[in-house]
Amino acid sequence: MARINQKAFYQNNYETYGVSAEGVAWDSTQTQKRRFSAIVSCLGNIKSDTLVDAGCGFGDFYLYLKEKNNLPKNYTGLDLCEPMVKEAKVRTGCKIVQRDILKQTIPLADWYVASGSMNLLTRMETRIFIQRCFEKSRKGFVFNLLCGKEQEGEFSYWVPHDILELCKPLGAKVQIKEGYLDGDFTVVLQA
Repeated sequence: MARINQKAFYQNNYETYGVSAEGVAWDSTQTQKRRFSAIVSCLGNIKSDTLVDAGCGFGDFYLYLKEKNNLPKNYTGLDLCEPMVKEAKVRTGCKIVQRDILKQTIPLADWYVASGSMNLLTRMETRIFIQRCFEKSRKGFVFNLLCGKEQEGEFSYWVPHDILELCKPLGAKVQIKEGYLDGDFTVVLQA
């Protein structure tokens, strides 16, 4: 079971903050873009690739890729929250699907990315989320997590060593990127 009800959490954020970085539970647009920049630096040029944004929110990562002139050949967004799915469709013009990544079928793609999508999950749910996304990626899965000691509350925190251990059974080449933002790190799992 999730730490908290994700649908209710994001629905409340959307109603409180609207279409904004805060609406998807980031501190600001600046920190959201730093996280996106870290992910893109791990992906490289993806213009000939397919990409699934697992937990796409309002489609901000797609818009960031567009701004950086690095759009994939095909982009699909997946999100649990219906208002975010609707908004992302309008903002991106892409295929955006309401989906519970832990339980429902997800598509095959060259790359999977997830920015903040696992921040409300339990340890077991995070393992399942990572495994499912990595299994559906031909090239790899790039995601970020909040860095710190696990604690009570809404958000889940990880230390890089624990993620390395969690990902070992996947047989992936694993890289950790740190230093771009306090309290955050990015993981690259390559097939």
